[in-house]
Amino acid sequence: MFKELKYIIQSMRLHQWVKNFFIFAALLFSGHLFQIQDLIDTILGFFIFSLITSAVYIFNDIIDIEKDKLHPEKSQRPLPSGKLSIKVAIIASLSLAVVSMLSGYLLNYYFLFFLMGYILLNILYTLILKNVVVLDIMAISAGFVLRIYAGATLINVPVSEWLILCTILIALFLGFSKRRSELVTLDLNANIHRSVLSHYSPHFLDQMISIVTASTVMSYALYTISEETITKFGTKNLIYTVPFVLYGIFRYLYLVHKLDKGGNPTLTLIKDKPIIINLLLWILTVSIIIYVK
Repeated sequence: MFKELKYIIQSMRLHQWVKNFFIFAALLFSGHLFQIQDLIDTILGFFIFSLITSAVYIFNDIIDIEKDKLHPEKSQRPLPSGKLSIKVAIIASLSLAVVSMLSGYLLNYYFLFFLMGYILLNILYTLILKNVVVLDIMAISAGFVLRIYAGATLINVPVSEWLILCTILIALFLGFSKRRSELVTLDLNANIHRSVLSHYSPHFLDQMISIVTASTVMSYALYTISEETITKFGTKNLIYTVPFVLYGIFRYLYLVHKLDKGGNPTLTLIKDKPIIINLLLWILTVSIIIYVK
């Protein structure tokens, strides 16, 4: 019993919950960060959304169990390694999904729709979209957009088009970088593990990464100096946060191209000290500019 619980928790991939911090974006950029009720609702929403993502991860592991057995790292996961049975994994996935949706409904009725949307998107991704070149990455990007909207719904604020655009682009950047790393790491076995990789090449992915890198930086820079942003926050100083964005992207590109660490973006981001320090400094600087008048 305790061993099964241990393997279920491992399959939930708690480290991947970092992605769900995108839910806090609306809170930070709406000026509501220090409104206690909004802060509490967003924190609760973070954990509820995290449960639904864990349900999806277990579902993905069930569907991809045979392919994961061929992967040097994924083969060590509880399901492909045989430590966790498929029956227990199905029960765990369904239980997490039900608990998440019931909690989401109690927290905010409209929040539930984004939880359901996330599940449907990932079922579609797992069964179809992950095998369609480019659309596989766009589907992943859509998941981050749902997180942004979910966070905004919790505190009842509109979502900035700039925020959505920047989210889409940074998600595409991470997604294409991950595909490149998978292609390079798995080499001849790449298409066996993930069939869509046969449609990619390092050169093609480098072009896509270059496009979204430039687009991300320009979009964020334009957001900081847009009339809408200046009017909303009453300051032009957000432009001084652009260097943090530049460094974060350049550092990640270094990790991908020189150290081959792009296969798991989440682990890369939470284990690389320069990126962590840079992210914290960005959050601190943004907070000071927006909230300290």
